[in-house]
Amino acid sequence: MPDEKPSRARGVDRVIDIFRQLHIARQPMAMRDLIDATGAPRSSVYELVNLLSEAGLLELDADGAVFFGREMHYYGADYMAHNDLIRRSHQLMVEIVARHGETVQLCMLEGNKYTVVLSESNAHPFKITSDIGVRVPITWTATGRLLLSNWSDSAILDLIPEEDYRLANGQVLDKQTFLEDIHRAGQQGYCLTEGLSESFTCCMAAPIRSRSGQAVAAICFMVSRDTPEERRQMLLKELIVSGQKLSDFT
Repeated sequence: MPDEKPSRARGVDRVIDIFRQLHIARQPMAMRDLIDATGAPRSSVYELVNLLSEAGLLELDADGAVFFGREMHYYGADYMAHNDLIRRSHQLMVEIVARHGETVQLCMLEGNKYTVVLSESNAHPFKITSDIGVRVPITWTATGRLLLSNWSDSAILDLIPEEDYRLANGQVLDKQTFLEDIHRAGQQGYCLTEGLSESFTCCMAAPIRSRSGQAVAAICFMVSRDTPEERRQMLLKELIVSGQKLSDFT
């Protein structure tokens, strides 16, 4: 009996790790790769995969590779229908893409990283986008600067891992410059960055605030850096208005 609770806890941790590794891979994984990625005993992974497959949470393809099952889709749809911010954001984002033909995203903090929660793309063959749920260094994004705009400098420096100050192009971002960017974004009520995560992209974002004024999410456009200034300003105004609309329901 004394070992029962720790054993159950380890089992739950392993289930979470299986889900996390599949999400990171974003495609079916062979059992041997899943075992290597989780570091769990082979017998435990096989047992958990079998149990989760029976429950419809995982599925095995014809080659025996493992991925999320249909039940996971149902649970995700339930969450979207229940979460008022995500539901309203999705409706508004579809309208924005129809009007402007640009990729629009809803983004939030996840621990000490930033992640895309929703993404709506245009029908053009060339798209600039980030994958949903992929954790990205906060320093790489306009959105991250907005989401930290209510934080103290000390809390921000405690949050960001040292390695995240190195940008995708290898340049190391100065911490004081990063803090100044955050303060400026908070004062402006929007943020625009160029070439941080991709050399050819411009990211512009506006905050979605809670009733207390905290930036809980951001709505953003990912556009090409050669987008004319007049169009940039028009898109930025669209984001600011949309962020204010969504803030009314947060």
